[in-house]
Amino acid sequence: MFHGTRPGWIEVISGVMLASKTEERIRRVRRAVIARRKVQVFKSHLDARYAGLSHVATHGGLTVEAEPVDSAEQVARGVRPDTEVVAVDEVQFLDDGIVEVADALANRGVRVVLAGTDVDFRGLPFGALPTLMCIAEVVDKLHAICVVCGGPATRNQRLIDGAPAPWNSPTIMVGGRESYEARCRHCHRVPRPDADQTALL
Repeated sequence: MFHGTRPGWIEVISGVMLASKTEERIRRVRRAVIARRKVQVFKSHLDARYAGLSHVATHGGLTVEAEPVDSAEQVARGVRPDTEVVAVDEVQFLDDGIVEVADALANRGVRVVLAGTDVDFRGLPFGALPTLMCIAEVVDKLHAICVVCGGPATRNQRLIDGAPAPWNSPTIMVGGRESYEARCRHCHRVPRPDADQTALL
């Protein structure tokens, strides 16, 4: 599929929360390590769930070491010259510059594995991930199970005190099972503000 002595490409693992994205990314990293590739893992500093800032962890507790970053520029500066595989978790939290960084790394022969949530709690495209999906050679969109009907879940249901978060809530709110549920299109609920509230937004 790929050509050259050291081919580079971009892989995107996308989907809703609880769809095992991080687990799949960790699986690919571990296989690269077994293949004796030089690997670096980065994660957004916003995600300190489960394993703190120095590791990436699945909801089930599987972990791998990672370097926390605040921006795409920090990823670019942090990649060592001899690194062959770069993995970034929770990429939706990074700025749009991650598109250029991923592209540049792939062009110089690095395999770039990016994992993140592709839609926000409203069901809208999230951060740079949709653009990364367009330029990637490999895209895997994973689904969870809708907790309401049992169908394929493609939306993140944000909950505040057990009720659906309103449309005008902040886009970014890091949380786990206590704050989010995986739901399908039909069971996903995001109450919109009334007309008077909309005028004030």
